[in-house]
Amino acid sequence: MKVNDTVRLIRLSKGITQKQVAAQLKIPVQTYNGYELGRRKIHVELLKEIAIVLDEPIHILFNYTLYKSKK
Repeated sequence: MKVNDTVRLIRLSKGITQKQVAAQLKIPVQTYNGYELGRRKIHVELLKEIAIVLDEPIHILFNYTLYKSKK
């Protein structure tokens, strides 16, 4: 799962709207929507801010299945 998908799922699970997140980040809703849809790349600094808004540690937003065992 990509970071943008994880961000979206966490946001939805907490009942937070894109408008609320965008307002806290002080960016347009359309811009935030682009991040969640993967149309825009989320830079690390913004990802830190999103983690704060979602009240989650930043490492939760990353996918840990990058390396799979060959066994």
